[in-house]
Amino acid sequence: MNIPENLLYTKDHEWARVEGKTAYVGITDYAQGSLGDITFVDLPKVGKALKQADPAAVVESVKAASDVYSPFSGTVLSVNPELASHPELVNKSCYEKGFFFVIQLDNEQEKAKLMDNNAYQVYLEGLSK
Repeated sequence: MNIPENLLYTKDHEWARVEGKTAYVGITDYAQGSLGDITFVDLPKVGKALKQADPAAVVESVKAASDVYSPFSGTVLSVNPELASHPELVNKSCYEKGFFFVIQLDNEQEKAKLMDNNAYQVYLEGLSK
């Protein structure tokens, strides 16, 4: 299981790469593996205001459709335009080419509510018991 050190994680299996006051957001290797082949991604509109844990996007796979929640409160600055025509990028490169959107953070203190890679690993181990 790939769990990069430089990211933050939610219990709903989203990741966030914080760069200053913005964050790239996607779903984790665990999430994409659990969903199976991704067939469609519905991304948020640019400019949309989100609260932490609000549903922000929908990902559909051969197994199910799932909401993707925002790890932070803020405004959507951009989305990954490649996912509209190539949703399989989420399976192939969930932490790089398969990111969902970029959000401008309203409250950097919300980082404290997310897990680092070690805490997320422990969380995943707890799910498998």
